[in-house]
Amino acid sequence: MIPPNLERAVYGVYATQALHLADRHGVFGALARGPAGSAELAGSLGLDPDTLDRLLLVLRSIDLVGTDADGRYVLDEATRAHLDPRSPRYLGDFVSHLVGSTAAQLPRLDEYLAKGKETVDAGRPEPFEVLYADDDSVSTFVSAMWNLSYDVSTELVPPAGLRAASHLVDVGGAGGPFSVAALRALPELTATVFDLPAVEPHLLRSREEHGLGDRLHFVGGDFFADPLPAGDAIAFGYILSDWTDETCALLLAKAYAACAPGGRVLVMERLFDDDHAGPPGTAFMNLSMHLETQGRHRTAGEYIALLTAAGFTGCEVHRSTRDKHLVVGRKPLVGP
Repeated sequence: MIPPNLERAVYGVYATQALHLADRHGVFGALARGPAGSAELAGSLGLDPDTLDRLLLVLRSIDLVGTDADGRYVLDEATRAHLDPRSPRYLGDFVSHLVGSTAAQLPRLDEYLAKGKETVDAGRPEPFEVLYADDDSVSTFVSAMWNLSYDVSTELVPPAGLRAASHLVDVGGAGGPFSVAALRALPELTATVFDLPAVEPHLLRSREEHGLGDRLHFVGGDFFADPLPAGDAIAFGYILSDWTDETCALLLAKAYAACAPGGRVLVMERLFDDDHAGPPGTAFMNLSMHLETQGRHRTAGEYIALLTAAGFTGCEVHRSTRDKHLVVGRKPLVGP
């Protein structure tokens, strides 16, 4: 018998594909509405019965679906929250990004091991030239980021201290998951998402869907070439992990310049444990950062060191119940 941890690693490629296909073909959406047998699902969804039955057996073996007393397939509450397309915790778009984009790049890791990333990637496009290559790429990436960020943002807004702020600047804020969560919680707040111009239609769509009117704005630009918009709270959600320490220092220096005295910077990221032993999702995504960006995931202490070097003080760490956590730094008051 193969040890369970090794078995999960060996057959993980099947598990991810089964998850993706069941989501893509509406299986989880159907099960979220109630129990159903394999043949019933195949009929209602117009799917091949034999293939679907085999797919469901894989999903059951890894506890992504269960069965009721009548042998019908069901989703438990914990699973439903992430697999139901109607749920704010839905992860389907993120899984689609992993399967459709990240997986195609995995063979490059073999070259990295042999030659190093710098040598292999010489002459390759910059990370976001690939991720934002066309409208479909932008849409896929922005949707994936919404999946990963919106629901947890509702948990991160309270400890962010935004009741003392009037204007949030969300750097690289994509479709605005954090900004939307903050604006819905704090009626007096306004927010500006600063991102590459291709993102604007997605942000405007979020603004309309959530009825935020003139409280949510977009400024297009390149945070390497352009100054950041001014605000009394500057947020980086899943941004600093895309870049090297040197680039992070540059971005935080720009944040310090843009931040009003007494304001704050918000760094929202996956965090490694202090000994880098986990959690697993952070370790997996750290490898993804190596493929898709120039960055890495860090510990809370490493982010505090970067913030302190940029001039921010009074740093605090606030952990959520999910994968994304918050590190806060404050810009000192200037003058008497």
